[in-house]
Amino acid sequence: MSNDQLVAELAETARRAAQTLRASSYEVRKKALLAIASELDASRSEILAANIEDVTRERAAGLSESLLDRLLLNDSRIDGIIGGTKKVAALPDPLGRVINSRSLENGLELTQLAVPFGVVGMIYEARPNVTVDAAVILLMSGNAALMRGSSTAKKSNEVLVKVIKQALTKSEISPEVIQLIPSDDRDTVRALLHARGKVDLVIPRGSAALIRTVVDEALVPTIETGAGVCHVFVDKDANLEKALPIVINAKTHRPSVCNAAETLLVHEDIADKFLPIALKALSGAKVKLHCDLRTLKVAESLGIGASIADERDWSTEYGTLEMNVGVVSDVDGAMNHINKYGTQHTEAIVTENEATANRFIALSDCAAVMVNASTRFTDGEEMGFGAEIGISNQKLHARGPMGLDQMTTTTWVVRGSGQIRK
Repeated sequence: MSNDQLVAELAETARRAAQTLRASSYEVRKKALLAIASELDASRSEILAANIEDVTRERAAGLSESLLDRLLLNDSRIDGIIGGTKKVAALPDPLGRVINSRSLENGLELTQLAVPFGVVGMIYEARPNVTVDAAVILLMSGNAALMRGSSTAKKSNEVLVKVIKQALTKSEISPEVIQLIPSDDRDTVRALLHARGKVDLVIPRGSAALIRTVVDEALVPTIETGAGVCHVFVDKDANLEKALPIVINAKTHRPSVCNAAETLLVHEDIADKFLPIALKALSGAKVKLHCDLRTLKVAESLGIGASIADERDWSTEYGTLEMNVGVVSDVDGAMNHINKYGTQHTEAIVTENEATANRFIALSDCAAVMVNASTRFTDGEEMGFGAEIGISNQKLHARGPMGLDQMTTTTWVVRGSGQIRK
């Protein structure tokens, strides 16, 4: 069987099974998610054993530390996955929501309702938690799921999908609504991207290279999740006692993820005061520094190792303990830099000046803007979505963290009493 035939068959199986999902009530879907949470907890040792196998194999193969961090599961992360599943189960029903309604002069009653997409394909790298996060969001929003994870997480994903299916056998929803596409052959990605008419939507989640491949090659509609070259701008009117922990958290809390900050920009009026403090703290946190000329001189005067930042550095999503640091003239200078090098993901300003904050917001062309808060808050769970299926940088349909509501489309229902068009 060719990969095209394989993906088409899996998609058709998922679509048939999705009839049990589309017809299900909110309570049925909620109970299914709670069953998944319970099964994940009961299968913890099996999940961890599979993940250890993946991590051990990939570490020996030379996988980078940032990707190994994304691949790793432990008790704490499994607790997070279970907690996210329960939070999604507790959210309001995304289906059947009335988006718009009105009455026409001819007596027709129009209602726009939220409905599932149908069959959604997920293409993602390394992070096995995405298998569960995406599955539960798609299930709760009435969608069948085709999961195509990376070969690095092969064993973890196989066990997680098996656990989800075991849980669904205890519900009124067919376990076949979740299908795992084999990751041994890279051509299965192409087959999924070309499954137009079989798959309704594809969402990539991973590196810039993966996302570009999906955008360039997909024949199926896609929602583009994006790379995260995120910035923190410390304004001249910033409270520096707030600014320092925000900068450190944005960079070091979990540097491998897309909402970690890659660049610190400092207003020139406070550079002499704030740069020594920030550089010492970042260096103390083992952050490798890439600086503009003014910042480099400050670092050298403090005996802190740093290099001059070049064009490639400013536009790089490091995913590691590395950060660019530069000085800008004002909020407009910060935005000029961000618009040149950013990826429209998350930008943060630290300031006590409301007018400056509002200008920063107005000039920001990105999915999320943080005012006096870390970039790390651009996250579905942190924003109350329970979990997220990804963070969209694009402007059509969905932007920012995507949860239940973003995984629905709409249907117009027109109710009449015998009207005909003249």
